[in-house]
Amino acid sequence: MDIQSNELLAKIASNVEARKDELIALVAKLIGFPSVSPPARNTNEIQKFIEEFLGDLGFKTDKWDVYPGDPNIVGVLPGKSSENYKSLILNGHVDVAEVGDDKEWTAPPFAANVVEPYLYGRGAADMKGGIAAALMAVKILKELGVTLQGDLQFQSVIGEEAGEAGTLSCTERGYTADFAVVVDTSDLHIQGQGGVITGWIVIQSKETFHDGIRSKMIHAGGGVKGASAIEKMTKIIGGLQELERHWAVTKNYPGFAPGSNTINPAVIEGGRHAAFIADRCALWVTVHFYPNEDYEDVIKEIEEHIGCVAAADPWLRENPPEFIWGGRSMIVDRGEIFPSLQIDPGHPGIRCLADSYEKLLTQKPEVGMSPTVTDAGWLGRAGIPTAIFGPGKLEDAHAVDEKVEIRQLLDFTKVLALFIARWCNTEKEEQE
Repeated sequence: MDIQSNELLAKIASNVEARKDELIALVAKLIGFPSVSPPARNTNEIQKFIEEFLGDLGFKTDKWDVYPGDPNIVGVLPGKSSENYKSLILNGHVDVAEVGDDKEWTAPPFAANVVEPYLYGRGAADMKGGIAAALMAVKILKELGVTLQGDLQFQSVIGEEAGEAGTLSCTERGYTADFAVVVDTSDLHIQGQGGVITGWIVIQSKETFHDGIRSKMIHAGGGVKGASAIEKMTKIIGGLQELERHWAVTKNYPGFAPGSNTINPAVIEGGRHAAFIADRCALWVTVHFYPNEDYEDVIKEIEEHIGCVAAADPWLRENPPEFIWGGRSMIVDRGEIFPSLQIDPGHPGIRCLADSYEKLLTQKPEVGMSPTVTDAGWLGRAGIPTAIFGPGKLEDAHAVDEKVEIRQLLDFTKVLALFIARWCNTEKEEQE
């Protein structure tokens, strides 16, 4: 079938509409797996289901444990002429946010509930709806007999909710493509994102003192050169606030309100006992940065600034702060990294996705920035041009009675199916 023909558009649209109940049932099936993170280590069953689904569609699958009980699945559907045509990654995470007290829910969170025009359940918006619709899009193309010349890759990953390295693990395993779509919650907008990194700033005294000699440390003539690590951390916090204000004045990025680049002192831990002068204090910070910034450069800025703050204090000069940045898991390492992602509206992949949207939905999509972060940054950092594009509204993600609009699921399935058919049948030298 000619991928540029109006006939294909019509067949995709009619098939998706006719299979509304099948799509809803697939979303419901995925919601039924309680893959909550944290605690995580509970995705074996849902990944087995997706692996079998992909296998039935002709994908060659690769499964490996990122953590025990949390495997990634990557399926590759080889194109008829892979070396000459564009390849595509579809990426989504199967873990979902914590539920809390399920008594607050109108219906059980892991039993999908349809009350038109919405489908309810944990993961409906974030992001089992997107995964199910992407699987359905591929299935419909196969049943329509649409041949893909380029490779299609489906990444079903773990750990996004807890900053775990599911998608990073895919890139480390060597998976790549000419373009990638992360089918996470975007309200059908085509998006990039800022980035987030967490870090610990630790002050550790070389000496430990009894609480009873505090007066000798703080009053004239006391003769004891010491300090409370907790009190010294207030200087570090003040320095972070100064840098945060400087960033707000000197940095900006289209699609973000001024001052969106923040340094949040989120958690503080210090001291050992009321009878001691605090000899250790650790501050856990969360840093938001813009799409045109890399987290390594942001780390360098913070460390240089706080280094100057410490150098101006006689005690901190001798007991300088130490920094521990990021981590592959908020659960294991108490740290995470979400790299930023710039988006180029002129990139062939973005143009093809936007044009597919316009052809099927008869309006132009919004192209901009996500107010949150996803795994898309890891794909972009690996050199893969990437966009976030999926069903569901951010305000419904993680919420009690999480929901997704059924119409959005259907529209997303249509657009993605057409995009897959067009992109994976685009010659590599074409649109370069």
